[in-house]
Amino acid sequence: MWDHIAFLTADQFLTFLIGGLVVNLAPGQDIVFATACGVQGGPRAGVVAGLGVGVGVFWHIALAALGLSALVAAHPAALSAIRYAGAAYLLWIAVKSWRAGDLPEGQGTPSLTRAFLRGILSNVLNPKPILFFLAFLPQFVVPGANLPVWQQIVILGGIFAFNGTWTTVVFGALAGYAGNAIGARMVFVNKLAAVLFAGLAARLILTR
Repeated sequence: MWDHIAFLTADQFLTFLIGGLVVNLAPGQDIVFATACGVQGGPRAGVVAGLGVGVGVFWHIALAALGLSALVAAHPAALSAIRYAGAAYLLWIAVKSWRAGDLPEGQGTPSLTRAFLRGILSNVLNPKPILFFLAFLPQFVVPGANLPVWQQIVILGGIFAFNGTWTTVVFGALAGYAGNAIGARMVFVNKLAAVLFAGLAARLILTR
């Protein structure tokens, strides 16, 4: 495994894992959808919705691999511009999360097939992951490494997708068992997410 990610040091890889998990644990559209499916259809619906979301992430990985590899190859200095733009975007998400309320009604589905398909579509049709990958993944791209940039993006994106899938699945399953109790606590969870997003934005700005 480490042979495929040797373009990163152990510290860089650990930072990538922690930063990715912070984002994965923060409730965005995907977690809200899986949670709503769990509340409405039970644990199985929540799990299937989370798996669908995970499948949808690979669409964004492909876009990021194609776009970022071309961008870095043509303009290596563009990584700095992307970093600051990404920080601004993460701050905007932090504000949105802070202002968010309870779990919206009617966003889930009790049908397993529909939960899976809608999980895919909810991610594929969401432009935010595209912007997030542009903000997050370039921090860990090494243009002069022994792997092409697009392969680095695919590897990093795959790790991020794996962690994002299991965290979304866990949220969906827990929502199925806890019912409306977890939905009632979404205000607190959203506040916590806002703090985490703001911290990640600060790291983007301060880290060279």
